[in-house]
Amino acid sequence: MKNKEKQSFLDWFLSSQGATSVAVVILGFIIGTILVLLVGRNPAGLFKAIGQSIIGKAGKNGAWNFRNVGETLAYSIPYILCGLSMGFAARVGLFNIGAEGQYIVGMLAAQAVAVCIPSFPFQWLICLLVAIVAGAIWGGIVGFLKAKYKVSEVVATIMLNYIALYLFRIIAFKMPAGLTNRTYQTAPLQSGALLSKFLIKTSNLNIGFFFMIAACLIYWFIMEKTKMGFAFRATGYNKDAARCSGINADSAIASSMAISGAFAGLAGACVLLGGAYTTGRIIQGMDNYGFMGIAVALVGNSRALGIFLAGLLFGVLKQSQSIMQGMNIPKEITFIIQGLIVIFIALRSGLELVKAYRSRVLVRKEAQKV
Repeated sequence: MKNKEKQSFLDWFLSSQGATSVAVVILGFIIGTILVLLVGRNPAGLFKAIGQSIIGKAGKNGAWNFRNVGETLAYSIPYILCGLSMGFAARVGLFNIGAEGQYIVGMLAAQAVAVCIPSFPFQWLICLLVAIVAGAIWGGIVGFLKAKYKVSEVVATIMLNYIALYLFRIIAFKMPAGLTNRTYQTAPLQSGALLSKFLIKTSNLNIGFFFMIAACLIYWFIMEKTKMGFAFRATGYNKDAARCSGINADSAIASSMAISGAFAGLAGACVLLGGAYTTGRIIQGMDNYGFMGIAVALVGNSRALGIFLAGLLFGVLKQSQSIMQGMNIPKEITFIIQGLIVIFIALRSGLELVKAYRSRVLVRKEAQKV
């Protein structure tokens, strides 16, 4: 009886993507702890930094300071939105490496409205909408090429990432006051285009957080509760079978990439208008949120709730870096933890092989009894 219980638990663990994600996160932190010990630092500092990023810390006068919490949530916004971008395409059987390019195009579109148009009420809302449309168009191009001409979305998105990056660098610095003292520096944004801070005013947490929550709900509703979502999921499971069932797989591919791009475009606008480039500064253009969104989607199993929680985790690790440096712990430890988590998630297929092997062994044993 005990063997059967152990067996059923192992089967559940191997088949439960959520349990696998939790296990690999724990394993990543265990190895991170070992690395901290190897560099001669106290691993308690690592977890203290993470704790401060989650719940804040007490100030010198005993008052609780929640600034770190606000920064964690602010960092989580683009991680989650770009994770939604990657995850949405993945549910349709596509690998969207182009979230970074869609993010950049969304940022560029929002900047055009925020810099070139005089300030007016709800300018920020127009910036967000324009960014969503721009990201959707950029993603839709890949979807169209994939559906119409069978062009690999991996190749197309990689190329469009670079096109978006250099278009951004060319166009962004041609806007008013785009060059200052011979340095490439963007102009300050109009005041009406900025996203208002809320709750924790000492941090960069802004109302983009609510748009991120809305995006998670829209993702869940479309994918789980609509006919369109069923068509997306069916196409992801088996494109040919979906066609035989009367589903327009080509339309599902094209529209899913457009929706994916919309999420990433919104991420770019939230970062731009939320305080990162408010006063104008030298911009590289590529913030790597789009690429990190791939990791977020993998850890979150491309589900809305999973992506939300994974994005919060990555936001915690991002904010803890500065705290760790104050404790003389290399911030690169957090990058290693992130990388290990993704590697372990990628090994999920290995667990599936183990499960398949065990199933074959059990079938053989049952056959021998007969």
